[in-house]
Amino acid sequence: MNKKGKLIVFSAPSGSGKTTIVHHLLSFPELKLDFSISATSRPSRGKEIDGKDYYFISADQFKNHIENNDFVEWEEVYHNNFYGTLKSEIKRIWSNGKNVIFDIDVKGGLNIKKQYPEQTLAIFVQPPSIEEMEIRLRNRQTDTEEKILERVAKAAKEIKFANDFDIILLNDDLEIAKQKAFDLVDTFLKK
Repeated sequence: MNKKGKLIVFSAPSGSGKTTIVHHLLSFPELKLDFSISATSRPSRGKEIDGKDYYFISADQFKNHIENNDFVEWEEVYHNNFYGTLKSEIKRIWSNGKNVIFDIDVKGGLNIKKQYPEQTLAIFVQPPSIEEMEIRLRNRQTDTEEKILERVAKAAKEIKFANDFDIILLNDDLEIAKQKAFDLVDTFLKK
């Protein structure tokens, strides 16, 4: 195992299935993966748990972390709605002898790849279509109509960055996408 572990980035528009794929990969102990818990200033949705799904902090706390240069990457995704990866989170996972797996927005994923080019596998999860992604978002029943439309508009922009990733993983059949994701990650970790 490298002194420093590796970084596995999954990025995609909301509703593409990236979170489901990441949770699937975490179920395989042989991959030695640990989930990078992002910090966010947005409120929790559904059954999300602070310190497990996200570190939920206020916008002011988030801005203080930015000023202190505590983030590997951060983004103001929507107005006063921040997401970021604390440097301490990567150090925590590597110190436990694990590889870091990210479920992260497109800009954040590309920022990590830029900072750690040799240690990072960046995978873009492509939904079959914007229309299918919108259906998935609606089926979640966690967002307002305004938020769904905002996410759909953002997705159209994010898909333009797909080719900047190492791999585009089409998720038109979840079971096949999960198997392909496992194979890609397993091969990368054995390099």
